[in-house]
Amino acid sequence: MTTQDPAPQDPAPHPGLFIAFEGGDGAGKSTQAAELATALESRGLRVLRTREPGGTPIGEKLRTLVLDHGHGHIDSRTEALIYAASRAAHAEQVLRPALERGDVVLTDRYIDSSVAYQGAGRRLGADAVRNLNDWATAGLQPDLTVLLDVDPAVGRRRRTAGDAAEDRIESEADDFHARVRTAFLELAEARPELYLVLPARLPVAELAARILDRVGALLAPVAGGTA
Repeated sequence: MTTQDPAPQDPAPHPGLFIAFEGGDGAGKSTQAAELATALESRGLRVLRTREPGGTPIGEKLRTLVLDHGHGHIDSRTEALIYAASRAAHAEQVLRPALERGDVVLTDRYIDSSVAYQGAGRRLGADAVRNLNDWATAGLQPDLTVLLDVDPAVGRRRRTAGDAAEDRIESEADDFHARVRTAFLELAEARPELYLVLPARLPVAELAARILDRVGALLAPVAGGTA
């Protein structure tokens, strides 16, 4: 009988700050990540903005493979493995080095997206998808996850405004996106101290102010109280 090795854990605390932006498609994650980056850079902080899938040369190729139409059928397990592979490269090549330099790292999506989209949306199971991604990232976890909660119908209206085309995941049915939304909220409810949950319907400036306030509280000890 063989035993499965436990997923490796983040080996040491890092001097940087790691913030993930999560939420359904059309929630405004990219907008809020940009707002926060601008605010933090104005305080003299070094900020790295990145995204998933992507963030590395191989990750960007995998992003095209998994999100674009026209690659034929991609079954759910293959999809989950593509996301995990992109994330493994991202964590090793981009996230951990930046955090070790002391940067503030802002990523548009991280492990929670796989747990929500593949674990719940594709019904692969949250635990299986979480374990896969914990292994892929060697246990690297955000210090804070900002969850922008959006109703699936509202998200679809936002992302198709101006006749914009939906990618392969965005074009899934509303019941798929409803499962994703529920999964995100359950993740936040389970560990509220690690999440900031905000309704995506709030004005951009109000969301940005609330996020900056929460991040500023985290930055004070990181930046020696100067943030």
